[in-house]
Amino acid sequence: MASGTTLSILMLAAIAMVLGAGLLWRRRGASKQVWLMLVLGAVLIANVAIWVVPSADGTAPVRQELR
Repeated sequence: MASGTTLSILMLAAIAMVLGAGLLWRRRGASKQVWLMLVLGAVLIANVAIWVVPSADGTAPVRQELR
């Protein structure tokens, strides 16, 4: 249960980072903060993918944790 909540919060944070970077870019143009926010969003999405995507044996790490 807790891992599902954590993954959901991570995805919401990733979406917020990408949307925030887009808004910041439209207001002030391309700056270092915009690129850092996009990189952070990509890192968050990659972390969720690591936990959710099944391995070669067909089980996802998040499912192994719940056992």
